[in-house]
Amino acid sequence: MIKSTKSMRVEKISFTDSNLLKNLCGEHDKHLKLLEKLEPVKIKPWGNSLSVAGGDEAVVIAAGILRQLYEMMQKGWHVHLSDFDYAHRILSEDISVDLSDIFLDTVFISSKKRVIAPKSIAQRNYIDAMRNADMVLGIGPAGTGKTYLAMAMAVSCLLGKKVQRIILTRPAVEAGERLGFLPGDMAEKVNPYLRPLYDALYDMVDMEKAGALIAKGLIEVAPLAFMRGRTLNDSFIILDEAQNTTPEQMKMFLTRLGFHSKAVVTGDVTQIDLPLERSSGLVEAAAVLSKIQAVRIVHFSQVDVVRHPLVADVISAYATWENEKKTRKN
Repeated sequence: MIKSTKSMRVEKISFTDSNLLKNLCGEHDKHLKLLEKLEPVKIKPWGNSLSVAGGDEAVVIAAGILRQLYEMMQKGWHVHLSDFDYAHRILSEDISVDLSDIFLDTVFISSKKRVIAPKSIAQRNYIDAMRNADMVLGIGPAGTGKTYLAMAMAVSCLLGKKVQRIILTRPAVEAGERLGFLPGDMAEKVNPYLRPLYDALYDMVDMEKAGALIAKGLIEVAPLAFMRGRTLNDSFIILDEAQNTTPEQMKMFLTRLGFHSKAVVTGDVTQIDLPLERSSGLVEAAAVLSKIQAVRIVHFSQVDVVRHPLVADVISAYATWENEKKTRKN
């Protein structure tokens, strides 16, 4: 039921299952309170109904979120506070989106019984690209799930016997440091650079099983320099932090792809740690490969950040600052 005036709209939504409605509202109505912060609306529970009041557009978005999340809960989905934030970002961008097409598209269920699924339109496009293409570039800011979702897809393919091994690699370049200044042998020198890949892997598979897969050679974690001269067949290969590759390194990596293999390249072109005189292999690859239909390039933005909500604000603030700096310089 909808009541509307020139300045205010009130929509009453009825729900059939009081227990599901209780979970939808959250403990002490914390889910509703978050939604009121995300959109300028007032939400009041009335028995088995919710009353949503506010401007036309705000009410349409808030009511759409409540209806769609409830429908997914009827299918057995468990709602979390963060899901209201993700749902709000999606429907604010496109009110016609069916949230179940995104949230219920399970990529993998981790060893911790956590369902890994997309949380934004770009993440859904990224997953579709990895399923349907043999070479995918995921470009965007930190926290958008580029590496994490690629890892989930890789582990899913390995355990589903769609590939015979996973190869994880990244360039050993960080904030201007050089390997020669680090203590230890080569393995000890490169290990800190590969730690984020191990962290993502251990989040998918328990440490003991991951260790066994690594020992058998079914999962290989190595610096990019170790890829030269190899042909990688029946593999799911992830190149992380690709913005720190040189054009020569990127070409070398992309030409390693063998039969029945997939390559996923991830990076953030706003965080290039190469010397100023060196161009980024990821930036060049995005331009060179853009006209090849079999290669999929997916771009992420701060809207797709799935870390603490403050991370999206930080990314946006830095982007604004960089643009203002360029304007002043010009």
